[in-house]
Amino acid sequence: MARSKEFDTSLVLHKAMEVFGHYGYEGTSLQNLLDGLGIARQSLYDTYGTKRDLFIKAVKHYVNEKSDAVISYLERPGSVKQAIADIFHEIVAVLQDGERRKECFIMHSAIDQVPHDPEIAAFFERDMTRLVEAFYEALVRARNQGELSGNRDLLALARYLYHERYSLTQVAKLTTDPKVLDDIAAVTLSKLDN
Repeated sequence: MARSKEFDTSLVLHKAMEVFGHYGYEGTSLQNLLDGLGIARQSLYDTYGTKRDLFIKAVKHYVNEKSDAVISYLERPGSVKQAIADIFHEIVAVLQDGERRKECFIMHSAIDQVPHDPEIAAFFERDMTRLVEAFYEALVRARNQGELSGNRDLLALARYLYHERYSLTQVAKLTTDPKVLDDIAAVTLSKLDN
């Protein structure tokens, strides 16, 4: 009879996000992973496979979790502009929190791998398409509800919102000044008023 796992695989993925976020994919050693995950070497191999396998699982877990949350915000009834504001305020709140932001830095490691790893590149391409479409549909709804004026290119605006969401993580690695993140989010949201 197979022995049951003695650890929470979802919790281990969250810890892996922190480890890869801290050291980067290339800089993460097996010992960093074992120390950070708190599991035995054989359990790591048996459950997740190679370092690359664990990295891809952690990236997909992180991105899917965050993208699902964004789509959930965008699909809720009511003001689309408020939903988008809530998305950006939540991102800023996470990045200003010393503990919660650790997971977010896995994005740098993942994006660094895009030019070298077709699987990661294809995953990010699918996620971008999915989120740009969700932003676009929400913006169309906002226009239909009278929240957006003018004859703007909503697809371009959707792409802009998608990329600004990721850029906040980059900025959080470059500065510890919370006002910088607040300012960028405010300018981003002001694009909805133009």
